[in-house]
Amino acid sequence: MSAFLSNQEINRAVDLLMNTYEVPGRLIQGLLGKENMKEISRHYRTFQGVNLTTKELARMVVIEKGAELLKGSHQAVRQLREHLLRQLPDEQLVALYERNPRSGKKITSPSYMYKALAEKRWSDGRVWPRDFVVTLGFPLVFSGVKVPQATKQSAVMDVEARKPVPPLVDFQAQLKDDMLDVLELNGDRTRCIVTLPTGGGKTRVAVESFIEWMHVHFSEQKYMIWIAQSAELCEQAISCIADMWQEKEYPESLRIYRYFNGHDIGIEDLTGGAVVASIQQIVSRLKGEDPVLTEILQNCGAMIIDEAHHAAAPSYKLLINKARELCGEDLFPVCGLTATPGRSFGETDQLVGEFEAHLIKPKLPNYAEYEVNPISFFRDEGYLATPVHIIHESGKDYEVDEDKIDENHDLNKEFLKVLAADEERNEMIIERLLDIPKGKPALVYACTVEHAEFLSSVMNALGRKAASISSQTSKGLRRIYIDAFKNGELDYLFNYGVLTTGFDAPNTEYIVITRPTTSDILYEQIIGRGLRGPKFGGTEQCAIIDFADNLMRLGKPLAYTRFEQFWGAEKVENLR
Repeated sequence: MSAFLSNQEINRAVDLLMNTYEVPGRLIQGLLGKENMKEISRHYRTFQGVNLTTKELARMVVIEKGAELLKGSHQAVRQLREHLLRQLPDEQLVALYERNPRSGKKITSPSYMYKALAEKRWSDGRVWPRDFVVTLGFPLVFSGVKVPQATKQSAVMDVEARKPVPPLVDFQAQLKDDMLDVLELNGDRTRCIVTLPTGGGKTRVAVESFIEWMHVHFSEQKYMIWIAQSAELCEQAISCIADMWQEKEYPESLRIYRYFNGHDIGIEDLTGGAVVASIQQIVSRLKGEDPVLTEILQNCGAMIIDEAHHAAAPSYKLLINKARELCGEDLFPVCGLTATPGRSFGETDQLVGEFEAHLIKPKLPNYAEYEVNPISFFRDEGYLATPVHIIHESGKDYEVDEDKIDENHDLNKEFLKVLAADEERNEMIIERLLDIPKGKPALVYACTVEHAEFLSSVMNALGRKAASISSQTSKGLRRIYIDAFKNGELDYLFNYGVLTTGFDAPNTEYIVITRPTTSDILYEQIIGRGLRGPKFGGTEQCAIIDFADNLMRLGKPLAYTRFEQFWGAEKVENLR
């Protein structure tokens, strides 16, 4: 069973809904919500010139909901399940109920079984959903995607040798040598900040350097601590550490510890190795005086801080102070990784100064153009894609008062909701998305979770396959949609707040940013998803489309305006 719906499965589901079970249009519409339905219908009429039929709506909903079409406790979903059950002959209904009775209820009359079964808890891929869809004739995928047991990660894993990986390219090998030189120094002099543009392989370089240096210390039951901001980045680091250890010819295994997402490590599990942690869990365990963390810090051989621009935050100071308390002033080596050389706003120099660290960066050929714009080297050599920046000016004016700015001086969620609800602006976004050629999947950053879901629904209604993911999307479904996007099965993948770091889709050729931001870091993380060059399995060019509005009284400029020297191709303006 394929997790992503095939055309055959879509057609089968639509036929069952419309012809076999004659589901009323109001039930299909209920799955989208009254306001969404109104807007979807309006945009469909605008771009197709005709009204959206119930059958086309059903097809759009099947594509949009995917394997989770029949899942959930929302009233609209329960009403759909109940309608389907009411179409079954009594003998089939009774047999279905007898196989899946409601606990604590003895029901013998079919007339009471519809509601009882419709409200029964739906757990992806379990016995009841599977029985439901099989009885009604739906493809098995509609029972939901159960995350296989094997994917439930253990807090501790042992990595064996050997697995070949591609060799480092020249500038990566130079960075590795420079890092090893710093690691051979003593005490606080072993602090370093490594800068490399997003897509340049900084994780790989850091892992290989520290694995080689730490190898002898692992046998002394020392720990390498890797700290990241999210579970996705933690898993990315684990994958890289495992690959690099397997690539080496070390005779022993390496133990990797998951210290994030609530994973518990027992004292009895501690034998040295690589600890991959989220800063959130570290702070929580520091406050709880976790003896496991104390043991790890006391025997730490080296620490790597990914996304090091966060390292000036109080959470990291709390960690470093605790480490000094346990280990003394001659602290273990600490290395920060940052992608900030894509910009020249002084943050990297500030970070180096705060940590009194060595700055390690690629040594580039002595050409004048690389002095002015070092990132052009990586493009010229094919390591990074060349961005084609397109500004789509909406011509719309918005007042931005102090109450529309958050504590980070960025536009707050309430203001982003205003943009998401603007019908005219959404029409421009849809029009621009339709201009993207088929076969060129686009990664789209929406203003809100609801905005992402709405735009995805509209594109599906217009015959372009789309999906949306957010922090609320189940892990199984998120994996399905991301894999489908990477495989070219989706035209658009919409998201809000999740696909900024820890997401790798090298063949992305279009990034569409509908949410304005003043954050340079967030913006660079977003555009970094499409900047992998052909030598690293990516593309030669990536189009980055910014939707620009006239935000009056906004004190801080939008992030894209501060990337003038970053864009390597002609900037294009699409004026309304």
